[in-house]
Amino acid sequence: MEVEVKLRLSNSTAHQSVSSVLSPFLQQTHFQHNIFFDGAASELSSCRAVLRLRFYGEDPQTAERCVLSLKAKAVLENGVSRVEEDEEDLDPFLGREIWANPNLIRSTESRVLKRVREEFNVKEESGYVCLGGFKNVRGVYGWKGLKLELDETLFDFGTLYEIECESSEPDKAKEMIEELLKDNGISYSCSTLSKFAIFRSGELPLSLVKLACYRTSRVAVWLLQPMLLSVQKAFTKSLMCSSPFFKKRKTARNS
Repeated sequence: MEVEVKLRLSNSTAHQSVSSVLSPFLQQTHFQHNIFFDGAASELSSCRAVLRLRFYGEDPQTAERCVLSLKAKAVLENGVSRVEEDEEDLDPFLGREIWANPNLIRSTESRVLKRVREEFNVKEESGYVCLGGFKNVRGVYGWKGLKLELDETLFDFGTLYEIECESSEPDKAKEMIEELLKDNGISYSCSTLSKFAIFRSGELPLSLVKLACYRTSRVAVWLLQPMLLSVQKAFTKSLMCSSPFFKKRKTARNS
């Protein structure tokens, strides 16, 4: 059982702030390419299971490490994720072959893939399909006994920012991370969807879109404010000049 704290950062500014605060504790940076698979009849996803290949490196075609993962029965509540996970390293060349031809899952020698074949009854005639995937840049930090992972996840439809921490004491770890974020004025919220769920939905969580729109509208008002004040002054002056009362007062002064 994998147990992780997952906190969503509001935007790139918040992500950069966390990166700056934690910079003395940076251990390594990973470039990850995540590729997902299912049976053609959704045999895995219908059982709340996810099969993933993860390539480590800036280019998956030359990646020197590949990890195969099977995740199932995920529960994400109050910023804490619990999921059954089984994973193993796979030869990167073989991983790329499966990516190109998902039906190699049927015959590839692998403990995880053997489980997939035995547990999910994917029909021989329909086979397996590649669902696509997304990129992730992950900074790994050793901070106060915790291993923090700062993610910048690049979907085709937008970018997500998140901080994660695997821990046997998730409530304690979550409290420590939240205190760090609050002390540094960094905006965040508890994650409510996994990255895979967001990928499959095809859009960023609504709360993030609303926040982005809100921030954009505030910037727009700030930029337009001088112009709006100028227009208001010109309108007021024009109104006064065309007013009969104003004309009478002006005539009275001249006489």
